[in-house]
Amino acid sequence: MAVLLETSLPFPLFRRGKVRDVYDLGDRLLIVSTDRISAFDVVLPCGIPDKGRVLNQISAFWFSQTAHVVPNHLIKVIGSNADIDEVRSWSGCSGDLPDYLIGRSMVVAKAKRIPVECVVRGYLSGSAWAEYKETGAVTNVHLPTGMKESQELAQPVFTPTTKSETEHDRPLTDEDIETLGIEDVMTDLEERSLLIYRHAQRYAQTHGIMIADTKFEFGLVDGELALIDELLTPDSSRFWSASQYEIGRSQPSFDKQPVRDWLSSSGWNKEPPAPTLPPEVIQATTERYSKIYQLFTGSPI
Repeated sequence: MAVLLETSLPFPLFRRGKVRDVYDLGDRLLIVSTDRISAFDVVLPCGIPDKGRVLNQISAFWFSQTAHVVPNHLIKVIGSNADIDEVRSWSGCSGDLPDYLIGRSMVVAKAKRIPVECVVRGYLSGSAWAEYKETGAVTNVHLPTGMKESQELAQPVFTPTTKSETEHDRPLTDEDIETLGIEDVMTDLEERSLLIYRHAQRYAQTHGIMIADTKFEFGLVDGELALIDELLTPDSSRFWSASQYEIGRSQPSFDKQPVRDWLSSSGWNKEPPAPTLPPEVIQATTERYSKIYQLFTGSPI
C-alpha cells in the first residue's frame, strides 16, 4: 500500500514537523498528517500506511469530544471534495488540490504556541517507571514506596517538559518557566491538562481502554488558551487494553511499540539515519493504529 511521506501544496509552508506538514492559509493553517513515523526523535525512512489518516481523525474525534471542556483550534476537518473546494476559496487558490487531503487534514486557527509538552501520567510506566525505581519520584513528584510497574497513581500527575526541535525534551524547570515567560499560564496549563486527561480517561474506560499517559500542547488563539496540534493519538499517548492489564509488568499498547521494540533489538545506535522497518513490523503498527481508532469511535477508519 502506498504511503504519503511528503506533501506539496500551492500554499506557503508554515512548518514541517516529524509527522505533520503545516501550510499557511492567511488567518488559518492547514495541517496535513503524513504517514511518516518517528522513533527516538528520528524520522524513519519508511512510512506506516494510513497512519496520517488515523492520527488526523483521532485528533478530530477528541477535539469534538473535549470542546466543552477546553477550547481547541479546530475549524474544519477535510472530509470531502466539497471541503477541499472550501479550502480553495478560503486561500484564493485557483488550481486543483490533491485528493489525499481528504481524511488526513484539518483547517485550524492560528495560535501562538506555548513551547511546553504538557505531560499527564495516570500510571507508572515507561520512563516514569525507570525514574521511580531510581529516585522514588517522577519529575520531582514523590510517590509512595513499593509501587509496581504499570500501577495506577493515586491521582494523575502533571510532569511538563520542554519542547525543542533540536534536543531531547527534558523536565521543565523553574528557570525554563522564567526564561519562556510563561509563569502566568502554568497553573492554567496544569489544570486544563488534568481536566482533559480525566475526561478522556472516563470515556476511554467505557470502551475498554486505559490511558496510561499522554501529552498536550497549548497555544493562545485570540489571546485565549486553547488546545493545539494533535490530541490523544497513539503518537502522543500510551493506550492499554483494560482486558489485558496486569500490574507488575509492561503492558501491550496501541501505539508504535512494535517499531521501538524492533529498532531497539536491531543494534541501531538511535542516531540518524534510521534503518528501514521490515514489512511485518509495518503491518503490525498499521493494525495497532487502526484498532485504537475503531475502539474509540466504534467505526473502522
